[in-house]
Amino acid sequence: MLDVYLRITTILVVALLFGGMVLFSGGFAAFLFRYLPPADARMLIRKVFPPFYLFVIASSGLAAGLSVVSDSFTAVWMAVVMLSTVAARQLLMPAINRATDLGYKTRFVWLHGFSVLLTLGHIVVAAVVLVHLVR
Repeated sequence: MLDVYLRITTILVVALLFGGMVLFSGGFAAFLFRYLPPADARMLIRKVFPPFYLFVIASSGLAAGLSVVSDSFTAVWMAVVMLSTVAARQLLMPAINRATDLGYKTRFVWLHGFSVLLTLGHIVVAAVVLVHLVR
């Protein structure tokens, strides 16, 4: 019976991760840039990203931990999301901020583009894991 509760909890955690990433990436960020002046939107985004990354790290780590004994597919992919998000938070985000602060527009475009692709990849992985869990 514990297996069932762990699986249900894992499903809910991965669903929260998926929904949170989609809402933040597709909704919140777009909303800010639509309704705030660009400078204010950029400043707010810069402040919101560290907690967003912590949310992704914590929820993917929790999903990996919950599934480590019973579902290696979920555990591995959630660990990949967690570890790559740690790298994004500690290395990529500061590099993007530095490029912005120093006016390195080309560098910013490349780094930001990579971060967008990484986040989209995380969303796809969460969706695949979620489908795997509920089938």
